[in-house]
Amino acid sequence: MRVLAALSGGVDSAVAAARAVDAGHDVVGVHMALSRSRAQHRTGSRGCCSIEDASDARRAADVLGIPYYVWDLSEEFTETVVADFVAEYAAGRTPNPCVRCNEHIKFAALLDRGLALGFDAVATGHYARITPGEGGLELRRARDLAKDQSYVLAVMGPDRLARSLFPLGDAPSKDAVRAEAAARGLTVSEKPDSHDICFVADGDTQGFLRSHLGSRPGEVVDADGAVVGEHDGAYAFTVGQRKGLGLGRPAADGRPRYVLEVDTSANRVIVGPGELLSVHDVLASDVVWLADDLLLEQWAQVRVQVRAHGEPVLASVRRTRPGVSERISDDASPDAAGASELHVRLDSSLRGLAAGQSLVVYGAVEAGARDGCDRVLGQGTITVAGRGARERIESADRPVLAETHLS
Repeated sequence: MRVLAALSGGVDSAVAAARAVDAGHDVVGVHMALSRSRAQHRTGSRGCCSIEDASDARRAADVLGIPYYVWDLSEEFTETVVADFVAEYAAGRTPNPCVRCNEHIKFAALLDRGLALGFDAVATGHYARITPGEGGLELRRARDLAKDQSYVLAVMGPDRLARSLFPLGDAPSKDAVRAEAAARGLTVSEKPDSHDICFVADGDTQGFLRSHLGSRPGEVVDADGAVVGEHDGAYAFTVGQRKGLGLGRPAADGRPRYVLEVDTSANRVIVGPGELLSVHDVLASDVVWLADDLLLEQWAQVRVQVRAHGEPVLASVRRTRPGVSERISDDASPDAAGASELHVRLDSSLRGLAAGQSLVVYGAVEAGARDGCDRVLGQGTITVAGRGARERIESADRPVLAETHLS
């Protein structure tokens, strides 16, 4: 196959490209330039697509003996990932920019451009596995669970899954990948991992948001509405946050307080005790489905994960039909087109779930322990958690009485 290898400039993408070459593919390396600003030059191990990274990617391509190009995707990145990040926080939600980057850049702009140029697939350094199954290709967790990235890949959809290669999915560990890079003569073998949000160069997310949204002073109130502090912009807070609340006085009982709600329409942050963060019911929309294991309108026992490095928990999930105003992903399969919302009932409560987070569904419990932990069925974006979600789910559970018309 003709394979476009995404070279970020790190060790993972370099070894993934090398393995694609070893597999006999006709490989071309490409580095995605996501910013035109030199202020985004990497410092330490922060970032993944800076000027320094482009140089490292070029050296890796030279060692592998493959053609190398730099593609300017900065406009697409700004219009999709960065704009979405700012807009979501402005609306009081908590986005995951890595999910959006995989959705709009790595497996949309990059892959679509590669297909238009005659490439068959894109290879990346993600830690996940693609395996054949009875109903087609399946996305599964990486062998090294500590590095698994299936959570941020679930959004890609079945069509793009079929055009992707993850050569590191079976790697036993990151140390093994570094050792392989060193043995291949790749100078990035000891390069630190990238971390944090790549487009926030200094790591100051609140400062980044303030530069885009400005200062918007407002009140911090407790669950009873009493003012307990002030803030410079409700958009800078997220549900479950404990530090940096700027409270003027401690709670009467002396217990720590957390952000319970971010009301950007009133520019108000509501805080309270940690137990009020616990939820059993969740709604998620913008569903992208990768499997046919769950039928529409039926409950199934599965595992769900709500954070990139969180633990999967047991839950019952039901997919519903789309509402008029709900968006369906272009990547969704024909069956997924009827699955615009997920109703989720957690077996045990989770704390601090915020609208905007991704909820990823892993294999049905009855499929067995390994399938239940490994296989990605689909994902959605959390819209409501807690009492509001429970009321919606219970309303959907009530039977609809058909009207009787007498002729």
